[in-house]
Amino acid sequence: MPPRHDWTPAEIETIIAQPFHDLLHQAQVTHRAQFDPHIVEGAMLLSIKTGGCPEDCAYCPQSARYSTGLDTQRLMSTDEILAAAREAKAAGATRFCMGAAWRSPNDRQVDQVAAGIEAVAALGLETCVTLGMLTMSQSERLAAAGLDYYNHNLDTSREFYGEIITTRTYDDRLDTLAHVREAGIKVCCGGIVGMGESRRIRAGLLAQLAALDPHPESVPINLLVQVEGTPLFGTPTLDSFELVRTIAATRIVMPSSVVRLSAGRTEMNDELQALCLHAGANSIFLGDKLLTTPNPGDSHDHELLSRLDTRLEPVDAHRV
Repeated sequence: MPPRHDWTPAEIETIIAQPFHDLLHQAQVTHRAQFDPHIVEGAMLLSIKTGGCPEDCAYCPQSARYSTGLDTQRLMSTDEILAAAREAKAAGATRFCMGAAWRSPNDRQVDQVAAGIEAVAALGLETCVTLGMLTMSQSERLAAAGLDYYNHNLDTSREFYGEIITTRTYDDRLDTLAHVREAGIKVCCGGIVGMGESRRIRAGLLAQLAALDPHPESVPINLLVQVEGTPLFGTPTLDSFELVRTIAATRIVMPSSVVRLSAGRTEMNDELQALCLHAGANSIFLGDKLLTTPNPGDSHDHELLSRLDTRLEPVDAHRV
């Protein structure tokens, strides 16, 4: 059966609301039809330019509008990026992701990042960057450098979006995704849960992601990491089982996408992370930091995956 791109929020909300064990069974069957359930992809995320962003994303400590105690740092050199990439590969990562806190980079900055992409790719790692909004020509420049994935999250549904950010429109995000796709770069696009949104809003996000044709090759699901000084600090914590339900629904409506359990894992115990992987997540970030927020660290992740009889390998090599 071909993948659907016409899911409605109401349909997805019905999926999420299924009896819990029925939902997980459906997600696991869907997952096993596409992937080896014992394989998880390991990626590493590096902030190559930190802080000073002019956007007003309510969750983000890198916004220049909020006082979070974050030190602004310049764009890293290619040699610095390459040293971090070598460490990531030694830790078991097969994809290396680079993030820069820009609203939209200029062409000179894109050229600098392109040099880093070429150097990282030469190590045999998959490459991914997130740089903000891109023009068509900038997307083509990154494609020429050999970029595998471009990350540009939708964050939430269109209906809730204005509660989270006002300095960039929803259509701005969709335009960048269209440029990236047209340039031949794979799309990494997901969102953040736990920002005070309803279940219907989460279903709306998944419906919008599934409407992309083709589906994003990579779908990160981030649990809000609350940082003091940002507007969302103090938001009520999302119920753990609601996170699992969201991941299961993501797997069901986008069966061939790699679903990454991303930010917020330091707030999850091992049992919750295991449930998320059982629900269809098959990628995690390694290392002790995600851009500027904490991450469990390599040793803990390797220990957890070993306890789950799961291996860190590229998932695409183990598609069913």
